[in-house]
Amino acid sequence: MRQLNKLESTVYLLGGIVMVAGAGLYAFFLIQSVACWLMLAGAAGFVLMQSRQRYLGTRLAVRRLRRIMTLAGWGFILSGLFMVEDCYHFLRPAFTGSLDGYSSYVSIFHHNWVILLLISAVLEMYTTHRISYELKKEGGEGSD
Repeated sequence: MRQLNKLESTVYLLGGIVMVAGAGLYAFFLIQSVACWLMLAGAAGFVLMQSRQRYLGTRLAVRRLRRIMTLAGWGFILSGLFMVEDCYHFLRPAFTGSLDGYSSYVSIFHHNWVILLLISAVLEMYTTHRISYELKKEGGEGSD
């Protein structure tokens, strides 16, 4: 795997910390109007730097896991967007033409950022550990 340079590693780490801090602040109803933007910015920085790590090997398992990790990254960003929508209701006027429309809006956006964040976090943890295992296995094959 391509290693990140010092600046990229710093952005990666800060993005993860800001993403977690934003989600925590929002979940505990603390400065939600700022926390949702922190979550989105942190997710964007985290995912962008994660995408800079490329796998140049030929193992199909690692390539598949990287695709799953990319899906988890999109889930983090989508979770941040849902969180912003949950706070500011930018799209609500487009749905509130009828009672069914408002019901659809609530069922799509109302606090569903939590589900996206949870799914993405589980996928991220799984792929991180599996990629680490596969890369150790790859490095150890020729050393017998």
